[in-house]
Amino acid sequence: MPAAKPGPDAITVARDARRLSTLLEVSQALSGTLNLKSALQRVLGTLLRHHSVVRGMVTLLRDGELHVEAVEGFEDRARTIRIKLGEGITGKVVESGKPIVVPRVSREPAFLNLAPRRPENPKQELSFICVPIALNRQAVGALAVDLRFKPDRDYDSSMKFLGVVSGMIAQALNVQRMVEEERRRLTDENTHLKLELKERYDFSNIIGTSGPTRQMYEQVAQVAQTNTTVLIRGESGTGKELIAHAIHYNSLRAKKPFVKVSCAALPDTLIESELFGYEKGAFTGANTRKKGRFEMAEAGTLFLDEIGDINLGTQVKLLRVLQEREFERLGGTETVKVNVRLIAATNKDMEKAITAGTFREDLYYRLNVFTIFVPPLRDRKADLLLLADHFLERFSREHGKVIKRISTPAIDMLMSYHWPGNVREMENALERAVLVCDGAVIHGHHLPPSLQTADSSGTVTRVSLKDAVAGYERDLILDALKTTRGNRAKAARLLDTTERILNYKVRGYGIDVRRYKTPEVGRRGPTEAHAADSARELPAIASSQ
Repeated sequence: MPAAKPGPDAITVARDARRLSTLLEVSQALSGTLNLKSALQRVLGTLLRHHSVVRGMVTLLRDGELHVEAVEGFEDRARTIRIKLGEGITGKVVESGKPIVVPRVSREPAFLNLAPRRPENPKQELSFICVPIALNRQAVGALAVDLRFKPDRDYDSSMKFLGVVSGMIAQALNVQRMVEEERRRLTDENTHLKLELKERYDFSNIIGTSGPTRQMYEQVAQVAQTNTTVLIRGESGTGKELIAHAIHYNSLRAKKPFVKVSCAALPDTLIESELFGYEKGAFTGANTRKKGRFEMAEAGTLFLDEIGDINLGTQVKLLRVLQEREFERLGGTETVKVNVRLIAATNKDMEKAITAGTFREDLYYRLNVFTIFVPPLRDRKADLLLLADHFLERFSREHGKVIKRISTPAIDMLMSYHWPGNVREMENALERAVLVCDGAVIHGHHLPPSLQTADSSGTVTRVSLKDAVAGYERDLILDALKTTRGNRAKAARLLDTTERILNYKVRGYGIDVRRYKTPEVGRRGPTEAHAADSARELPAIASSQ
């Protein structure tokens, strides 16, 4: 007896199983890559293999037209087709956002103008189904397929199945757009940050016009446009890292990485692996290969801060990198070529370190190609008030305060202090003063105690109570006269006294009121206007830290 044909239920079960298998393949194709075109091509290939699909096409809306993203079974020229909204079946589907089913293509006039899209076969009747690809209920494309014509085909079921596939394509498209948007945002942010860094570390942002500062500025300008190794020397807190940034961001490598390494902060057991990287299994815990800082700085600049603290073993390997421009990772034998500019900085006496045997002489001469000495703050007192102006403005803005200037006694304290911590100490002192200041003027008592005591600064001499009171009274009068531009009547009211008493005090202290009536005072900076009282002539600010 002949085998019995499977009933309708068996056919339905087989069809549903095939569709579920197809949806799994479609999901894997769309989620396995961010290349949407190749994923769509795989989706069409899956439909052709399992669902009697003869040809398939995916179109997406761009610039008001439908562009072909993927085709299967069409001629190659079909990839160049552009379909306007409302044109043909596909254009109508995207325009209306509703699917269209054509049971017999040969009887549909809408296909006449698009006949070149599909090779004609008079022996094969086709059915056509086109469903929209929608995002946020807005059609952004279409999935269209040609099926072999079957009189008993359930077109409603086929349309719903293709609708599920188009929904999965829509989600993949949404993910791709989110990834592209994030990539654009990161690119724009990266470009913006690089521009900010370049502006921040421009030559014009190095504060100071004193002799030592001008000499340092000239050296930075000379070496920036070269690939020469630079050694920056100076005491702690003088701004050596600022100079390194200025060299990099004004060099030909400005668009490449700037990698910083603090040699003093890394233990001897880690410094070599951090600089040169390591291979998998080089030591316990090395589960994967890791790039070192030299590789991370490829084509850019590597800044080794406090290089005087590096151990002798690493010095040997560093010497080879400077000589041969190559190295091996820790635990590896593969030679890695590098194109990196090296900038090193130290606050140590290198000559003494060489004599003591803690630093290799040959490495020193390799580093000492072009040396820049950053002067300590005590040797550039002419720049001190310029720095004070800059820090006052910066921290007032950062902490949301309105502080106009620094009083004369406070200026005297700043100028008299020896600043062992250099610019870094001064920066911290001014930030503290801004934080504790409750008015519009920085006074002496707002400055750190180290600037106010004789033991710490070595600048305050022993005075009697009478002289101390007289000095404080004189400072108050000077401050009032500066505020009122030398108007004694206004100054008296400001001090809550009479003009006669104020005149008596002015004569007694030998104050020349005419000095405060000059109109230029009002147009100077916060501290420049008060520097005249100490008979100091200082240059104007040319830059910022």
